Amino acid sequence: MGRIAGVTAAETRERLLRAAAEVFARRGYDGTRVADIAAAAGVSNGALYAHFGSKAELLVAALDAHGPLLLAKLFAADPDQSIADLLVVVGSGLSRRRDARGYLVVEALVAARRDEDVARPMRDYVGERAGWLAGLVRAAQNDGELDDALSPDALSHFCLLLAMGSAIVTPDLHAVDDEEWTALLTRVVAALAPADTTAQRGAPP
Repeated sequence: MGRIAGVTAAETRERLLRAAAEVFARRGYDGTRVADIAAAAGVSNGALYAHFGSKAELLVAALDAHGPLLLAKLFAADPDQSIADLLVVVGSGLSRRRDARGYLVVEALVAARRDEDVARPMRDYVGERAGWLAGLVRAAQNDGELDDALSPDALSHFCLLLAMGSAIVTPDLHAVDDEEWTALLTRVVAALAPADTTAQRGAPP
């Protein structure tokens, strides 16, 4: 059950996740029926339920599968790069964000406010990312890049607010100059450095 002829269960699951991401982003959580996702994936409703227990579970699974952290990908590609530099690089792109994943994040966040079935897995989703970011902050603090007096949990929460807020306040609602936004982020990230490092940066050559 839940299999497409000639296709593995893993491939069917991936097809469902891809279809769910597209349909939820286009129609919204409330406007999407399970049958819509099954049809978009080319499977029956029964095949969908063989992989996912509910529409809420499918929403969060789609977000998890098709919304990898850009910061995590950049860090994996170059683990020796400064965390502070990575924060600026990733943050710089938030002001012009127009990706489908952003629409999916918005749908999940709004649905979580109204539906406890969505809220439960979204707490895990957000908590997992907050934990990963906090771990990255701690590593940067150990390396002397970030002030160890800062709370890793608070800083990771701040990063999440920026990232998820950018999915709501998109450029078509309010735009900001790219250079001005990057300059602001650079100043903010520089302020997170240890006090002695900040003083050295401000000292004359």
